[in-house]
Amino acid sequence: MTVPKDIPEKWFPVVLSLQRKKQKGLNGSKSKKRRTEEERRVRANDREYNEKFQYASNCIMTSKYNIITFLPVNLFEQFQEVANTYFLFLLILQLIPQISSLSWFTTIVPLALVLSITAVKDATDDYFRHKSDNQVNNRQSQVLIRGSLQNEKWMNVRVGDIIKLENNQFVAADLLLLSSSEPHGLCYIETAELDGETNMKVRQSVSVTCELGDPNNLASFDGEVVCEPPNNKLDRFTGTLYWRDKKYTLTNQNMLLRGCVLRNTEACYGLVIFAGPDTKLMQNSGRTKFKRTSIDRLMNTLVLWIFGFLVCMGVILAVGNAVWEREVGSLFQSYLPWDPPVDNFLFSAFLSFWSYVIILNTVVPISLYVSVEVIRLGHSYFINWDQQMFCSQCNTAAEARTTTLNEELGQVEYIFSDKTGTLTQNIMSFNKCSINGQTYGEVTDLLVPQQKRLDFTPFNPLADPDFCFYDDTLLESVKVGDLHTHEFFRLLSLCHTVMSEEKSEGELVYKAQSPDEGALVTAARNFGFVFRSRTPGTITTTEMGRTVTYTLLAILDFNNIRKRMSVIVRNPEGRIRLYCKGADTVLLERLHPCNQELMNITSDHLNEYGADGLRTLALAYRDLSEDEWEAWSESHRCADKATDCREDRLAAAYEQIEQDMMLLGATAIEDKLQEGVPETIAVLSLANIKIWVLTGDKQETAVNIGYSCKMLTDDMTEVFIISGHTVQSVRQELRRARERMIELSRSRDGVKEQGMERWVETCFMGNGFSDRQNGNGTGGGARHCSCFPPPQPPPSNLMENISGEFALVINGHSLAHALEADMEMEFVSTACACKAVICCRVTPLQKAQVVELIKKHKKAVTLAIGDGANDVSMIKSAHIGVGISGQEGIQAVLASDYSFSQFRFLQRLLLVHGRWSYLRMCRFLCYFFYKNFAFTMVHFWFGFFCGFSAQTVYDQYFITLYNIVYTSLPVLAMGIFDQDVPDQRSLEYPKLYEPGQLNLLFNKREFFICIAQGIYTSVVLFFVPYAVLSDATQSTGEPLADYQTFAVTTATALVIVVSVQIALDTGFWTLINHVFVWGSLGSYFTIMFALHSQTLFRIFPNQFHFVGSAQSTLLQPVVWLTIALATAICIVPVLAFRFLKLDLKPQLSDTVRYTQLVRQKKRKPVGRSVGSAWRGVGSVSEGRLGARGSSRRSGYAFAHQEGFGELITSGKNMRLSSLALATFASRHSSSWIDTLRRKKHNHSHTPPSASGECSPAPSCVSGSVPPLSNSSSVLGGSQDTPIEEETGTAPAQNTQTVPTSSAQTPPVLAAASETVAPQSPAQAPNAGAPPSTAVKSHGGDSPGGWTLTLGTVQEALFSWRARTNASNSPGPPAVAKETSQFE
Repeated sequence: MTVPKDIPEKWFPVVLSLQRKKQKGLNGSKSKKRRTEEERRVRANDREYNEKFQYASNCIMTSKYNIITFLPVNLFEQFQEVANTYFLFLLILQLIPQISSLSWFTTIVPLALVLSITAVKDATDDYFRHKSDNQVNNRQSQVLIRGSLQNEKWMNVRVGDIIKLENNQFVAADLLLLSSSEPHGLCYIETAELDGETNMKVRQSVSVTCELGDPNNLASFDGEVVCEPPNNKLDRFTGTLYWRDKKYTLTNQNMLLRGCVLRNTEACYGLVIFAGPDTKLMQNSGRTKFKRTSIDRLMNTLVLWIFGFLVCMGVILAVGNAVWEREVGSLFQSYLPWDPPVDNFLFSAFLSFWSYVIILNTVVPISLYVSVEVIRLGHSYFINWDQQMFCSQCNTAAEARTTTLNEELGQVEYIFSDKTGTLTQNIMSFNKCSINGQTYGEVTDLLVPQQKRLDFTPFNPLADPDFCFYDDTLLESVKVGDLHTHEFFRLLSLCHTVMSEEKSEGELVYKAQSPDEGALVTAARNFGFVFRSRTPGTITTTEMGRTVTYTLLAILDFNNIRKRMSVIVRNPEGRIRLYCKGADTVLLERLHPCNQELMNITSDHLNEYGADGLRTLALAYRDLSEDEWEAWSESHRCADKATDCREDRLAAAYEQIEQDMMLLGATAIEDKLQEGVPETIAVLSLANIKIWVLTGDKQETAVNIGYSCKMLTDDMTEVFIISGHTVQSVRQELRRARERMIELSRSRDGVKEQGMERWVETCFMGNGFSDRQNGNGTGGGARHCSCFPPPQPPPSNLMENISGEFALVINGHSLAHALEADMEMEFVSTACACKAVICCRVTPLQKAQVVELIKKHKKAVTLAIGDGANDVSMIKSAHIGVGISGQEGIQAVLASDYSFSQFRFLQRLLLVHGRWSYLRMCRFLCYFFYKNFAFTMVHFWFGFFCGFSAQTVYDQYFITLYNIVYTSLPVLAMGIFDQDVPDQRSLEYPKLYEPGQLNLLFNKREFFICIAQGIYTSVVLFFVPYAVLSDATQSTGEPLADYQTFAVTTATALVIVVSVQIALDTGFWTLINHVFVWGSLGSYFTIMFALHSQTLFRIFPNQFHFVGSAQSTLLQPVVWLTIALATAICIVPVLAFRFLKLDLKPQLSDTVRYTQLVRQKKRKPVGRSVGSAWRGVGSVSEGRLGARGSSRRSGYAFAHQEGFGELITSGKNMRLSSLALATFASRHSSSWIDTLRRKKHNHSHTPPSASGECSPAPSCVSGSVPPLSNSSSVLGGSQDTPIEEETGTAPAQNTQTVPTSSAQTPPVLAAASETVAPQSPAQAPNAGAPPSTAVKSHGGDSPGGWTLTLGTVQEALFSWRARTNASNSPGPPAVAKETSQFE
């Protein structure tokens, strides 16, 4: 296959499961030496010298088999499974005629089927791995060999080779940059595959090699590099270049890492330092782990238990055989002697033991494993076929890339998400601004539902056509010549490090180091202040159509400590001015005192923008006199030339000049979230799923996105930032955070002082902490993590007392210390007490370590989701890996278990497909164990009546077909299609997800219940026919007490009972269910009559011994009465138990089904059309939340690097090619999430029936985001109108508890006045909403589409039960009349 040169590496699975295979030659084998490598020595252009170190080649191998090794290796792997080995052992036993009463085909057929299916799947997977390996390894690279450039395959590149890279090519290995086509040895790279950042980064060669641009010069280069051994540190490299008797220090700025893309650089040359598995990308890729679900692990345990139970039964029956043979069997020796090998009763018992092991092995039939794989395959196809997870824009469907993890999707407790490209689109949009106290960008005309986008072309021919802005008042301000507005945009056009290229007249392409800068400069461009070009000493702009050239005197560069940047320019008139932009928290402190009033107004605007989750910047300027400039310039020059403490001296110089500035205003930029991200996070939070963001971005960027997607809100009790640089400082910060949590929760909830103080003292006297989990049924049964396990047990209600909403933000350098062995519990205990956790500046390997940490200490199911190669290790480490097929390629997809194109599809994957898969698998397993114990245990009871002779109750063909034909399809249909509530309700009621997290539907307790029911059924199925038939006679007077009649009667009763049982267990009937259940029952009779027919007996007289038994037995009325009696005795107790359970202890799913049934009965034909009457009412056009409180956070969220200013002023980077700016899409709003989060917080300490745990979540049905006007009016008591004509149900006696009457109730709610009451103004979260229309349901605020919550319905069920106990009142409570009209 020919691989086109321009196909990026990201489209190949470079970072799949890295399995270093022992190869001959360079890539293999002295791994012992490789592991102990302390330094690496590489000599350029000298393969012979480098080969003696046996460094890894550049070949990547991820496949497991080849043609020769496939069969033996694959079979060896499959027989490592306990079940497969067990069935192979049974097959061997069945081949021994002395102990086998069953034919060998009853085992070999299903075993061969299972092995074949698995082998084909493994072969297919490995074929694609081989194909991917070949595609990557056979890509071409230009290698300098013997003085000339030759094309070599990537797999043949060796350490020490010199490679030529061209623009837009992927870097083939970790290279030391030697020279570049750009001046001063500069080149530009994109590192999205490594750290997720799409902004350009600069790399520079060592000065002594930067002129070696010619292949002839490079061919004579023989420098030697001594550097660190292979490691996973992406941001660090230390080494030394020795050449011509001199040595030169090497840093990370001189390295090009594999996975990077060369951008805006015609060509460059590099020396291979690390290749193949030694590259930093591969070192970070992690090791592929074989993922198994918790149900798989439980099943393995249960299989061992069942095997032990089987052995016990075999021992009991063998002992019985020994006793019987000794006491009774000896009487038959004369005419019924033992078989030749048997010479005493002990040996007979020994053979009997193995015979019963064979007969009773069906308690764990191999069809269980076949059925599980078929069900999982069906669930995977449902995910692939789900149209509501199909992205029409990308033409990408969801894909289940594995079939083994579906049910674990229903048990996730922690989600670890990347930020860039996963939560965001990585598209920056200039959204709002504040200029001289006037805010722009707010669109407040409610009469215009869709504001018209401004057309800048008539005003400015140089405008960017992709720029979106809607507020025409700002454009008018520019047109009328407002001085402040002009100065505002002049600052944006001058104060930056953007490079510009004009391809043709008026066609400008900006090359921005960060997308934020690109957005700001583009905004200035559209409003008439166009940045055209720059030289090391000038900046040329076009201001309102007039070309102006400014002299660039200095750039005061950005860094993470300053959080601001400034430029000093001289305009054509000779006036010197400093322009500064930066984080409001640092810039407002440096303003002139006369700005106080303007600063207060601007601060309010900043708070509003911050509440909206926008990334804010403050802008200011200062006029400088010539004397001030000359004095400062001299001090700056001295600081710049200093040899010691240069950075500190420069910072002091910058600080000196950036004082007494005049405030211009502020900007607000939106990092475009993916569609539906806030809603998805809110719904998943209601499902008790904790979301952690692990990103390579800087802290300010990540925090801003946290606010944008509502992970962080201004309503949170406190956000803790951990930024210590030492182990001790990180430990202290984590402990202070925990102390603060206890203090705030204590002051908030009034915890008893003495007991808490005593406990806190005990707690913090210790050296470390361990974690503890508290789970109970209150408050929705949520699982709480306790983060303060002391030497003595803490108060049992400790975690309930920590009631505030906390968040934790931790930097990468602090996280490195927090992940150390003695700090793990400190970090876990603190982080798990927080509602949201954001880890910034983390490496790919740290992402995996965080996931492993939670897996280790919390024993919870984890899910990792990302879209780039930097997320691969995290995706592999988590129990479930999800890849987003976004703009960073598909490496994450190739390493993932599930993939789709939008983060919002995650809620449907978990809450619908995951929950259903878990529910179906649990029901399947419960029924499967039940039916097989009911089937097998009959043999056990029969053993006591047949002299323990290992005689089977049933015909051997019935034994063979029972699990393959008679009962396989109905349970498969249930396992594939069953559902307790529809997908719409699963999304509306996220609390339905919690049983999976708590593992309630299938655990050891549920297993023993199923086993007990199966054993009970087997007792009934054996002893009822035995008792009845022992004295029964045919109509002719002949007795019915014969073996074959008993076998047919018992088998028929068994098939009918298990068929009725699965009919009761099936909660969702489809045509397939009906066909399979009743068809299997019909097939039993058809096959039985065929097997017992005269025809088959004549053909195979030695095989079919039950000739005529079915016909003669089933014609007897007493047989059918026996079958009916056995069925009733088996099924009636089950029905009674389920009815009582539904009445006495209904589950949330029961309540949802009941409510749905009521709604279906009462729903009027108009359906949801009434919703249009209120759509848009009470919603703000922008959907933004107002300022909440006076808290202000830094919004300086540039993904900026220090050093660009120096590059510009030195002129080193003046040659750049184009970089197209990203298009700007319309912003997505999500103002209603705050209300939803407040409601969840308010309900967290109330009883289940009134806590709102049953209240529906925001309607995110269909996996798509509802219109803003719809969703913002759906949530809670702050809305202006109720939703649609939904039902309300309440017991009559509850009217006494509601302090209202029909007269007091608004007319719109008169029909349901028993269940709702007007909310007082003090209770209303939105003070602007009229009290008469802000409603609160009896069971708590309902954030969904109903006027009554499920909490009230459940309370009604409880109340009805109480009434029925007292007054025999029949049926559930009456349903209140629907409200279908609004005033």
